[in-house]
Formats: sequence, C-alpha cells, structure tokens
Amino acid sequence: MVDVKVPSVGESISEVTIGSWTKKDGDMVKLDEVICMIESDKASLEISAPKAGKLKIFSKEGDTVAIGFKIAEVDETASGGASAQEVKPAAQEAPTPKAEVAGDKNFPSPAAAKILAEKGVDAAGVTGSGKDGRITKADAQGAQATAVSAPVTGDSELKSLAHQTMSNSLSREIKREKMSGLRKTIATRLVNAKNTTAMLTTFNEVDMSAVMEMRKKHKDSFKEKHGVGLGFMSFFTKAVCIALKQYPAVNAMIDGTEIVYHNYADVGVAVSTPRGLVVPVIRNAEGMSMAQIESKIVELAGRARDGKLSIEEMQNGTFTITNGGTFGSMLSTPILNAPQSAILGMHNIVERPVAVNGQVVIRPIMYVALSYDHRIIDGRESVSFLKAVKEMLEDPSRMLLDV
Repeated sequence: MVDVKVPSVGESISEVTIGSWTKKDGDMVKLDEVICMIESDKASLEISAPKAGKLKIFSKEGDTVAIGFKIAEVDETASGGASAQEVKPAAQEAPTPKAEVAGDKNFPSPAAAKILAEKGVDAAGVTGSGKDGRITKADAQGAQATAVSAPVTGDSELKSLAHQTMSNSLSREIKREKMSGLRKTIATRLVNAKNTTAMLTTFNEVDMSAVMEMRKKHKDSFKEKHGVGLGFMSFFTKAVCIALKQYPAVNAMIDGTEIVYHNYADVGVAVSTPRGLVVPVIRNAEGMSMAQIESKIVELAGRARDGKLSIEEMQNGTFTITNGGTFGSMLSTPILNAPQSAILGMHNIVERPVAVNGQVVIRPIMYVALSYDHRIIDGRESVSFLKAVKEMLEDPSRMLLDV
C-alpha cells in the first residue's frame, strides 16, 4: 500500500478542504493520474496518484483535513493501471432497450414524443398506427382531436385546484453548504481591508473612442503576429504602470510604522472563477510590451479558472485592477486588496452624450473608480493618478511615447 497524504501548500497553511474526487473508491488508477482536488485558503490544487493500482478513499468531499493527513491509499499489488469501469469488453455492454420497448403499445417515437409533449397530450390516450401499436409522428400530429377532455368542474373545485397547483409550484426550501477554504479567506480579507484601512474612492470617466479605434485598426494584425487578442486590459495595465511611476505612493504600502515604496509594478488582475475571485499577479508589468501583458493575462486567467495557480502567483502584488464591466457593472467601489494601498475598477462601456468643444456628441464612455488607503495616499495624489490614467487612455499614443 502507498499512502496518499495532503502535501504542504504554503508556509502559513495548516489545513485544506477536500474539494472533489475525480476517481471513486475502488477505481484502478494510473501513476500520476489526478485523483483529487483540494482547496487551501488561497487556491485549488490537484493531487495525483503516487503509484498505479487500486484506490481506497478515506476522506469525503467537503472534509477539512490537516497537512500530512492520509486521505487515501493505493494498492499497487492490484493488477492493471486503468479503472475496470473505464474499459468494458463489447460482450459485457448492457443490451440496448430498443428491443424491449419496440412492441409496447402507445410507445411514441422520439419525434412523436416531442409533438405530444408540446401539445400536452398523454401518450396513454393515443392509439398508435405503427408497428406493434407504436405511436408515429402522424399519430401525434392528429392526437389533439382524440385527447381526453377535462371534466367540467364547479367554481369551488376550480378554486381548490388552482390553489393546489400554485402551492405545488412554489418552494420554500433552503439549502446550506459549507464555505470553501477559498471563500472563507476572501471573506476574511475583505472584512479586514474594510476595518483596518481608511478606504476612500474617487471616480472619473474615460472616453474610450481612441482606444477602441486603435484596437479595431490593429487587432487582426496584432493577433496574427502575437497569437493573442488585443484587449482593453493591456491598455489599462500599461497606463497604470506609467501613472504609478508618477505617483509612487499609489504603488506603496504600510508596514507597521513604515511606508514601503516599490520601484516596480507587480499588477494583480482580478479573475472570477467558479470557486471565487482570485488575483494572479503580472510581475514587472512596467517592463512588458502590450503583447507580453496580453499573453500573461490569458495564461494566468486560464490557469485560475482551472484551479492550477500556485500560491506564489497570487502573492505580493503592488497594485490591482478589477474589471466589473465584463459582467455589466456601470459603477462600483472596489475593495482594497490588502496590504496594497490602491485598486482600480473598470466598468462597462456605454455610449453617452458628452460635450466636446461646445457640441453634444455621442461617445463610448467608461466610468473608472480608484479605491485607495487615505492613510498613505492623499486626495490630490489619488485624483491626479486617476486623471493621468484617463489622459493616457484618451490619447494612447502617449503610452507609446511615454509623455
């Protein structure tokens, strides 16, 4: 027997939750085949079979277990390296039920069944003209005339029937499920950020005409050359990195009684996954081209949704960008990703009437929000930072020329 134990997944993590088993108790598994997903308080990780053999499971999905705990074992003396359930000889396959139902009276064909369902006609009240009494499509099409009419019902009976039908259609059930380790950590961090920082939010609007025009003009050649699409996030990341150089307090954080400034920009990009919100970090984004930024975002976002990010890839960012616009958000106040001092919120792009040179014109406008820790960032700096981001997005050539 070979033990399957919970591996160490980070210095500060002492326990994990069993997320899901991809194999069943008694299955035959192959060497290095994924058998389980575990959830730490920061990420989801895969557990692979240490040997080929028969799997014995000791922990259920949803169990919270300590690092080093034995959750399963593999009997390597068992024959075969693949599950017996996965490969069946043709002779052992279950017979198709067609032979058994073909002769049943009032059994509709698939097409007939669909028509009867749409009409609300019970197959039991239809006489089939097909082989052995099978209901054909033609039978179903003419079934309305032969459908049994409902008996005439009195007013009191109708009211009782309506009340019963309404009662049967309503549900007051509740469902409880245990919070995952990732969801508990998200909750704790958000509450701590609200309680331990002097958080404030400032807003502005960005005319996205220039960015959208540049993107429309070059997106095909960009994708052909670099293999990734040209999205809005690379424009925002580039603009943020330049603005952080101009206003270093926005890229700083408080550590006790000290302010820690960073001469680099490790930009976190918030990604929504089925397990919750995670923030993978683009390291040294200030030195990347837009193509490199787009490629990194695609890579990190894909791995985040697959639950394959490492702990290190989500730690020690200096600034965060979150895009609620992908879900249709018009405006929001994003919460700080502590210990960072600022976070930029993007929103949806909507055509709005705006005044340009004394004329009312329709332009694609995005509202942007900067939440910041007022203990370290003054109002002047926050407003100036957001204004710098706005100006670079409204004139993207400034980002290329760094002016």
